[in-house]
Amino acid sequence: MSDTTKPVTEVADGESGSATPRRGRSGVWVPLAIFTVVAALFGAALVTGDPSRLPSMLIGQPAPKVALSAVEGMTRADGKAMPTFKVAGLPEGQPAIVNFWASWCGPCRVEHPQLMALAALGIYVAGVNYKDAAANARRFVDTLGNPYQSVGADPGGNAAIEWGVYGMPETFILDRQGRIAHRHVGPVEPQDLTSGPFAETLRRVRASSGG
Repeated sequence: MSDTTKPVTEVADGESGSATPRRGRSGVWVPLAIFTVVAALFGAALVTGDPSRLPSMLIGQPAPKVALSAVEGMTRADGKAMPTFKVAGLPEGQPAIVNFWASWCGPCRVEHPQLMALAALGIYVAGVNYKDAAANARRFVDTLGNPYQSVGADPGGNAAIEWGVYGMPETFILDRQGRIAHRHVGPVEPQDLTSGPFAETLRRVRASSGG
């Protein structure tokens, strides 16, 4: 008795219905390849510590107009209640620094002395406390010092999304028109205050405002 049943391999290779599985496999590999390339670019930027290699559509644009609630019980260095962070409430005609941070963030501790130094220069430093407990945020600044003139709580991370933040910490330099002039991914290191894109941008925006 002859067997007229075609082997599975013949059906897969010869029948017209086999085109769909082949297209399906191709449809999986193409987006996977694209994702791999993009992930590699992001990874390279993070490893090399070069924030300029991370894409940002906000450079040169007005800062996102977020308004956040206060961190409960947080006070300024002078003991007065800490003003909440509002983009509309930043000083007009002056540069400002907006720092996204959290008490659970190890690199935030590394950069904190640099923020204190910037505040000592008279630069307006605003903070956005990301997905943190108010008690922990207060303990952080009580222990390490408080460079902030205003701080807003971002418990759900919505403000970070609007600003395109990738992780903690991130710091933005705003020019005197309230536009984002520079974005620094990762901790601000001591050398960033004297050389490189961060220092150069800060000098430029301060000079433009007479500061």
